[in-house]
Formats: sequence, structure tokens, C-alpha cells
Amino acid sequence: MPPTGDDAEREDAPGTAVPGGAGTLPPDDESAPAQRQATTVVADPTRPEDADDAPRPEDADDAPRPEDADDGAADRDAGDDDLDGGPAEPRRTVLLRRLLGDGALALDATPRDRRNGWLWALAVTVLGGVLRFWDLARPHSLVFDETYYVKQAFSLLARGYEAAWGDDPNAAFESGDTSSLGTDPEYVVHPLVGKWMIALGMQLGGGVESSFAWRLSAAVVGTLAVLMVARIGRRIFASTALGTVAGLFLAVDGQAIVHSRISLLDPFLMFFVLAAFGALVLDREQARRRLADRAAAVLDAGGTLRWGPGLGFRWWRLAAGVLLGLAIGTKWSGMYFLAVFGVLTVLWDMAARRGVGVRAWHVAAVVKDGLLAFVVVVGSALLTYVASWTSWFTSDNAWNRHWAEANPDQGVQWLPPAARSLWQFHQDMWRFHNGLETPHSYAAHPLGWIVQWRPTSYWYPGEISGLTGRQAQAACGADSCSQAILAVGNPVIWWAGAAAILVALFWLVRYRDWRAGAVLSGIVAGWLPWFAYAHRTIFAFYSVAFVPWVVLTLVYVLGLLVGPASPDDSERDRRGRRRAIIGVGVFVAVVVAAGLFFYPVWSAWVVPWQQWHIRMWLPTWI
Repeated sequence: MPPTGDDAEREDAPGTAVPGGAGTLPPDDESAPAQRQATTVVADPTRPEDADDAPRPEDADDAPRPEDADDGAADRDAGDDDLDGGPAEPRRTVLLRRLLGDGALALDATPRDRRNGWLWALAVTVLGGVLRFWDLARPHSLVFDETYYVKQAFSLLARGYEAAWGDDPNAAFESGDTSSLGTDPEYVVHPLVGKWMIALGMQLGGGVESSFAWRLSAAVVGTLAVLMVARIGRRIFASTALGTVAGLFLAVDGQAIVHSRISLLDPFLMFFVLAAFGALVLDREQARRRLADRAAAVLDAGGTLRWGPGLGFRWWRLAAGVLLGLAIGTKWSGMYFLAVFGVLTVLWDMAARRGVGVRAWHVAAVVKDGLLAFVVVVGSALLTYVASWTSWFTSDNAWNRHWAEANPDQGVQWLPPAARSLWQFHQDMWRFHNGLETPHSYAAHPLGWIVQWRPTSYWYPGEISGLTGRQAQAACGADSCSQAILAVGNPVIWWAGAAAILVALFWLVRYRDWRAGAVLSGIVAGWLPWFAYAHRTIFAFYSVAFVPWVVLTLVYVLGLLVGPASPDDSERDRRGRRRAIIGVGVFVAVVVAAGLFFYPVWSAWVVPWQQWHIRMWLPTWI
């Protein structure tokens, strides 16, 4: 529930002097009640700093406090010293608290805090790694679209481009025989980065004859994603506990596990966009620290902020651009993450400039931050994407490589021949993707993805399900057996996550909490655009691209339920918080139990048919 009374976010009077020097900050809310008394402008340590990161917050008096489930108690408001006649805080400290909040500032305050932040994140990463690497070679068969991407990856190693294979090459390929690989180019409909990632794993993991090697890269990035979610969640929620829970949830989610155990392109897309998001979260904190330092220096010198100081070159934004370029170079749907994250980071800048007292914060953030951000992020993404086609440029026999020379009067005439050929190739790929309407038994409308209504069955071999008698008893200890790889998410995570999205949307609209916008951003980028393509054949497994944000949204709402501790809490409040923590702990245990329960149908265990069937909770899962 939103805090009220003494728990509400404190609001300062218009034009109140900032401690530590001359100058004023503008009011945060010009419609503040007239009876509100003037106090020193400081940040309330219980406020979610800049809950207005979708700028122009309203009703600040009702803003929720940050959920620091990790902290023992909220710090005392620094403004109390002023009100009691004590010393004022330095302006830099005031601005840091306003821009980042006490929770974020205390997150790595001691070596123990830093050590625990890594140890807990690594602990859930180890669990995630065990679930992903355990018997990774099973099954020793090309599963679902591995028939395209694994063979294309080997072709990149052998030819430098995707060459065509002979008729029915899978059985021979699975035995290590690649003699049916030809030299004629194969028409492909996805860029190269994800396939090069698979090829790297094959090179390092034992070669084409090893199904472990086929899937090595997917398992590595899937495991690293657990670590990234734990660390990103810790940074967003200013809580080691909540970050650890986020990593744990990703470790035991079915979509994340399945796509770390087979080699499709989607796990690499998820990895790159998640890494880019993490880079922007780090950029947000670094930029705000820099802004607090420079704004305080200007004000301490007796100057005025006007549009605020410049923040210099932001390397984390460059890193995000490169990572987003790699994401687009894996699947084009990475472009939606580029667009959403680009808008998000500029909104963060707007709120930061507003927070230090820049009156024209919206214009200042666009001119001083946004334009350069566009050049850096979009420019680096574009250059990275073009560079990812290097092997195509250097392979004379790649598909459409010399289309321009063969069609001198067609295409975009002002482009050089190689670029004109690549552009034509992209037009062909776009027509394929937009016009793909081939019926498929596991096609799924995006509306059902968020509750995993129609998951994709990747593997259900007839040679196992057809066993009877002694053969079945030997295989699974029952009269009939099943072996499945079903790409369905942990139902507890996804069903609770669907409800959490609604709560986070309310918190974003009502309280303008930046954390709600952050955790929803990946869902907006990874899910909503697919509604525009509902006419074509699409699948629920595309949702793996935004599963980290489903997890983060769910943990965000769990943090709201627990709420922050405060030394001013009554005994009743403390008992209520303890009950909330116990309830969340029980929920976490249920999530983990569900993950272990479904693991056999995520990882191709041979089980009795009845054991498979009791895991098919919905008829649409079969």
C-alpha cells in the first residue's frame, strides 16, 4: 500500500535554499499544498529516488518508498539535522541522495557488502549452470530449428558462409559426417552473429560430432544471464536479497533452461539485449554521480545551472550500442530493444537534470544528452551490425554476394555494389519474415505468450513413446515412456508475472517509479511489437527474449509487498513485515519446487508416460 503520513515522501517548499552554498532548486511540484512548511531541500532516504523517471511526477506525497528488503532500517532524514539546528550536509551529498537514494549509495558501502553482492549472485549462477550443463549432450539429435542453425554454424566454420547441404543430411551430421556440405550458397533469413556464436562453441567444445559442442555457447550465455539478472536486479532494487531472488527465478525458469540447452538464435538475442540493459543501468548510476559532482561544483562556486553541466563521453552507452548491434545481428527483433532502451535512457537523463534543479530539464536532456546518446548508441549499433556481416562481404560465394554486379540497373544505385547487394538481401529477408504464414501446429498468438498458453514442443521422439513391454520397463521402469523437450516457462513465474505486470503498470502510472519503468521496458520491447505480426506464423518461444524482465517485474512487486524497514516502525508494522517476508519466502520455495518438478520435460529425461502427463497442466501444452 502507498505510504501515508510520516511515511510519505517529503516535499520541499518552492525556492528553498540548498545546504552548502548559494542558489536554489525549483519546486518539485508547484501544486504542493500551501500549508506545507518550508524545509531544507534534501532527499528523503525512504523515497524511491527519482520516482519520476518518466518525467513530471505528480502526487509526490503518495510516492512509495523503495523496497530495500536487504537493509535493516532506513537511514534518518539528513534534513533533520538542519531542522534541529545541526550542521547541513554538503550540497554534493544532498544531490547524490536525491539522484540515487540512500539504498543505492549504501549498496557497496563496505567490503562485506560488495563481497556478499557477488557471492549470492554467483551462488544462484552455479545453480543455473548445473541445470543448464547437466547432460547437455542429451539428446544427441538435432532438435527443432537446430537443424538449420547448427549446420549453418558449421558451414560458417568450413566455408565462411552458409552453404547448402545434400538431401537428408541430419543423420550423417549427427554421426560426425559432414561430407554432404556443398559449396553452393544456401538462402538464409537471419543475420550471422548467433550462428557464429554456435560455431565458436563447436570449435571449443569438441567439434561437429559432439552434441555438447553444438549447445555449449547457448549454455554459457544462458548461465551468464543468471549472473547478469542477479546483479542488475541488485542495482535496480538497491537490494542484494531481491537481486539474488531475481537471479534464482531465472535459474529455474523453463524458457531460460530449455533455450540454454539447445542451439537456437533466441538465447543469444536475450543475452545481448540483457547485457545492453545492464550497461544502461550502470550508465544511469555513473552519469548521476557525475552530474551530482559537477552540479554541486557549479552551485558551490556561486553559479547557476541553466541547462546543467555536460557529462562527457559515456562509455557504458557505447557498450550498450555495441551489444544492441550484436543483438540485431542475431535477430532483427533486437531493433525494438534499441528503440525502447534509447527512449528509456533519455528519460532517465531528463529526470536527473530535473532532480538537480535544471528548470528546462526536458530540453536540456535532449540537447545535452539525448542527441549525443542517439549518435553513440544508434551509430555504434549500426556499425556493429554492418561489421557482423564481414564474413559475407569476404566470401565471394555467399548468397546474393554479387547481386549488384548481376543486376546493374536495379536496387539502390547510390550504394557501392557490395552494400547494394546486402541491401537487396535484406529486402528479400524482410519479405520472407513479413509474409511467413505457413500453418504450424505450435504457432501461438502473442496474447497467450505471457501465460505460456501454447508452448512449443521441441522434442517427443516416437522411438521412446512407442516402447512397450520389457523395452519400456528397461527405459523408464513403466509400461510406457515419454521423452520431451517442452519450451514452457515455469508456470508459477509466468502466471504470477502476468499479474505483476499489471501492478507494475499501476505503480508506473500512479507513482512514476523509475524501477517500474525499467523492469517493464524489456517486456514492451520483446513482447508488444509481435502483436503487429500476429498475421504471420510466430511461436511462444520468442518470449525467451524478454523472460529476464518478467522475472524482474515479479521481483519488483515482491519487493513492494515486503516494503522497507524503518526504526520508526511500530511493533505491528514489524510483525506485518515479518509476515510478508515469510510469505515471499514461501513463494520463492514454490517457484524453485516447480522448476525442479518440470525439469524432466525441459531437459529430455526419459520418464514414465504418467510422469510426463501429470506435468501437462493445460491441454494446450500437448
